[in-house]
Parts: sequence; structure tokens; C-alpha cells
Amino acid sequence: MTTPDELADLPYAGLLRPHSGPLAVEGDYDTVHFDRLAFEDDAAGGSRFLESAVTDCVFSGTGLRRARFNDVWASGTRLTGVSLADTDWLDSALIGCSLAGVEAFGAILRRVVFRRCKLDSVNLRTAALHEVVFEDCVLRDVDFGEAALDRVAFPGSRLERARFGRAALKKTDLRGAVAIDLADGYDSLRGAVVSPTQLLDLAPHLAATLGILVQDG
Repeated sequence: MTTPDELADLPYAGLLRPHSGPLAVEGDYDTVHFDRLAFEDDAAGGSRFLESAVTDCVFSGTGLRRARFNDVWASGTRLTGVSLADTDWLDSALIGCSLAGVEAFGAILRRVVFRRCKLDSVNLRTAALHEVVFEDCVLRDVDFGEAALDRVAFPGSRLERARFGRAALKKTDLRGAVAIDLADGYDSLRGAVVSPTQLLDLAPHLAATLGILVQDG
């Protein structure tokens, strides 16, 4: 999927209006530009964001549960302790963003791109990811437990202590990942696509999961 790196390349860039002030519960944000703003402990559950951009903002403890993001583009933005549980994402992108301690369980992500992002302790349990790309990202302690991943790819990304316990994978492409380190869920990799080299690296973990004892002689 083609995702611009620059704000000016967005098809709706010329329509964006600057935003000021806090966020509101069930707010309606259409063609809005959030630029260099800080949102701390704002409550904005159930809000709707359409064809909007977020640049160099900070979200701390922000409540966005059940919010909808359609054609949203974010760059250089930091999210810490934010609630994105049960949110709905479509045709959106996060470029060079940092997510730490984010709750996104039950979220639905369709055609979403993460590029050059850092995800640390992000909870995606029971989430549904469809045609999602993690490009050149670091995913540390990210929890995909019981999530459904359909045509998800990780080109150039590192998975560190990721959790895949009881996840359901379908055409999930791990071939481009530069590191695959799972805290659990090796038995949930059915439906993943890996390279021959990755398979050799994963073999000891897969054998241990299946209870296969490997010995010389």
C-alpha cells in the first residue's frame, strides 16, 4: 500500500483546518490538523476522526476508547498510556511515531501502516488486523494474544519478546522481519510465512513447543 511520508502529499492536505483546545467525548473531527499539541488525560471516547492529520503531538493518558479513525495520518507523535481499546481504524498511517503502554485490545485495524515506529508494551489482545504493515518498526513486548492477523507484514521490523499466544494468523508475512523473538505463541505461527533462514532460527523453539527432543547420536 502507498503511504506518503510528507503531510503535503496527502490528498486532503489543502483542506485541513488547524485545531486548538482539548478533545471532547464523541467529538467529530473532519479534515482537522492537530499540530504540536499536547493532550493530557483528555477524554475523547467515541470520537470520529476523518481525513485528519496529527503532527508532532503528545498524547498522555488520553482516553480514546471506541473512537474511529478513517484516513488519518500521524507523524512524529508520541502516545503514552493512551486507551485505544475497541477503536476502529481504516486507511490510516503512523509515521515515525512512538507508542508506549498503549491499550488497543479489541481494536480493528484495516489497511493501516506503521512506518519507522516504536511500539513498547502495546496491548493488541483480541484485536483484528487486516492488511496491516509494520515497516522498519521496533515492536517490544507487544501483545498479539488471541488477536486475528490477516495479511499482516513486518518488513524491516524487529519483534522483541512479542506475544502471540492463541493468536490466529492468516497469510501473515514474517519474511522481511530482521528479528523474531517471541515470549510465547510459537504454536500459533500456523498461517505465517517465513523464510528458510528464519525457519532454522525458529526450529528449536518450535521443537520445544511440540515437545520434540533433539539430540545428537
